[in-house]
Amino acid sequence: MGRSAYLRLWLLATATSFVFAVPAQGQEQQQPATEEADQKYGLLDMITVVASKFDEDVTSSLTATSVVGEERLQQKQPSNIGQILSGVPGVATAGSQDRTGLGTSINIRGLQDFGRVAMITDGARNNFARNDHGSAASMWIEPELLKQVTVVRGPVANIYGSGAIGGVVVFETKSASDFLREGEQFGGAVKGGYESNGDGLLTSVTGAVRPVEAFDLLANFTYRERDDYEGGDGERVDETGYDVTAGLLKSVIRPADGHEITLGWIGNSNDWREPGTMPQESELKENVFTGKYRYTPGSQWIDFTLSGYVNDTKQEQTALKSGTRWNQNGNTPIFVPAGSKRSFDLVTTGFDTNNTSRFETGAVRHTFTLGGDWFEDKVDVDDPLGGAFVYSPSGKRQVWGAFAQDKLEFSDWLEVIGGLRYDSYTLESDDGDVDSDGERLSPRITAGIKPFESTGLRGLQVYGTYAEGYRSPSVIETLMTGIHPAGAYFPFLPNPDLTPETAHTFEVGLNYKRDGIFTDDDGIRAKAAIFHNTVDDYIGLTQVPPGPNCAPLSGNPPFLYPNFCYQYQNFSEVILKGIEFEAIYDRGSFFTGVSGTFIDSKNKEDGNELDTVPPNELNALLGFRFLEQRLTIGGEIQHAFQYEYDVPNDATPNPRDTKRVDEDYTLVNIFAGYEVTEDFRLDLRLENIFDVEYVNYLSAVLGAGGDAYLEPGFNAKISATWRFGG
Repeated sequence: MGRSAYLRLWLLATATSFVFAVPAQGQEQQQPATEEADQKYGLLDMITVVASKFDEDVTSSLTATSVVGEERLQQKQPSNIGQILSGVPGVATAGSQDRTGLGTSINIRGLQDFGRVAMITDGARNNFARNDHGSAASMWIEPELLKQVTVVRGPVANIYGSGAIGGVVVFETKSASDFLREGEQFGGAVKGGYESNGDGLLTSVTGAVRPVEAFDLLANFTYRERDDYEGGDGERVDETGYDVTAGLLKSVIRPADGHEITLGWIGNSNDWREPGTMPQESELKENVFTGKYRYTPGSQWIDFTLSGYVNDTKQEQTALKSGTRWNQNGNTPIFVPAGSKRSFDLVTTGFDTNNTSRFETGAVRHTFTLGGDWFEDKVDVDDPLGGAFVYSPSGKRQVWGAFAQDKLEFSDWLEVIGGLRYDSYTLESDDGDVDSDGERLSPRITAGIKPFESTGLRGLQVYGTYAEGYRSPSVIETLMTGIHPAGAYFPFLPNPDLTPETAHTFEVGLNYKRDGIFTDDDGIRAKAAIFHNTVDDYIGLTQVPPGPNCAPLSGNPPFLYPNFCYQYQNFSEVILKGIEFEAIYDRGSFFTGVSGTFIDSKNKEDGNELDTVPPNELNALLGFRFLEQRLTIGGEIQHAFQYEYDVPNDATPNPRDTKRVDEDYTLVNIFAGYEVTEDFRLDLRLENIFDVEYVNYLSAVLGAGGDAYLEPGFNAKISATWRFGG
């Protein structure tokens, strides 16, 4: 029996004693107070504002929306974004160029990168992108800072800004009210954790004060570290360790009735090593500053919000090994010594504003929202010797828009939402030699009915949607130019004539919400959707044969000077269609849920599937609550279906044919959480308990020629949280 097997047995024994021994200490304690008094359980009746800019129940929303709330975050004990979003239908994630999973690209319905999925934290867009082998867009957020994560699939949430033809993911951080109980003026929490695979450690300290009702302040410091992990085969996966230092400051000020000001800062500092022929020591520093003003005077005509943000994300790299790169100012390779530095800096500045009015015209109730937004991306890449500015160029893009949306309700059975959004953009290079612009109107119409309220199917809602979305080309896609800096040397070509992408989505959905099915205190919530998304002028990187615009290099050996160029170009039409669903049943003493995603795609330009469509997936959840719901134990099953992909001749500078077929794989996780007292909580999570060997599809297919590495094998996480206040 190996070391990992002994460790697993020890942890399972610990879990058993955790479940059966610890409760004896806490049976006399009262059940902790909760802010969800109007909700049955934490897994039901989640509230969101993401889909429509005003509060609404997720299940009743006429959109494909999912929420990962506080209870699921406790069960997941996530270390990164991928673990947070695991099991959410229609969503897949992948690491960027690194293997740590810290910089995460989010894929919704087969679309990702360059703003196709809007990633927003406390109102601030995260547009950071660095082009290389692998995913381009990267999102960083420390899970310990988060209260809730909301996903809206499809372009129906384009009220959150231009570009989100795949969907929107909104990360909401914690506030002082999440730690302070009624009457308390100060409070907070201390959390410590350990994970076995990679000897990871977690320390998180939070403090909150509310000296008067009109003011509160939250401060958090989190430190997380992990060494290289082991894959399911028991072998160490090199360069997967990391160090994370994160912080949060958030203040809420209420100067007068109806007025509320929220000011926030989120900080991230991540350190890791990035593998490759010329490995890099990477350090990412991110500072996100947010401000929001809300005015709710109690009038049916005014519910006003104005918010602004600055997101400064900078990645600095130091070469750990000497190597050779192409000299962009000459016609020969150049020696790059170890210790050479390069940096990628993107500053996104933006604001948005909206107002919601609620009124009636005859028998029709209206919720009318009018708003606008603007943001600017300023990219600055510095690499004096290595040439990274070739595929991650500097430049500036400004995007702005306005929208109007009206939700009409008739009686309790009919709901109609109509919306119209205007988008416009400009983009230019640093030297002003290249620029582009564009504009468009994008409509949305949705209708939902409840036709079965007087039958045994009461609680069932059917809706249909047609929505369009508009994504302007990014700085990278438009301005990438120069010679590939390493390995094979061939030109990249800019393309100021790129046409923005336009998505046309048809969606039919079912919502089901019902209580008192088998007992007086149970409930079920379910959502399902069938979608068909046609993306016109989809932008992708493609090989360009020699011609008037492509003058390849010449020389020997030929694999160093291949006879082609690369350029981002428009494909006439890409089709993505599929089915996704999720359901949760909760009766207090136990809960169970399922979710699934089945997606197909076709690039009508060449007849092939889109590389970014992940494998189909099914997920299941089962849990039990004991001791007045203070003790929860449960498990998760995630099954990914077989997939295959080809690396065609033009996918790498050195032409070759490879094909990889991966078998189905199934992951099983176990979790347990126990509130020993009102102020002390223990959590245990056992991940991939059968040491399954598997790779992340997106990391593999978008990497260098299909290069892949194993994801973590068995991993045990244990944490303790102590809350204080007074």
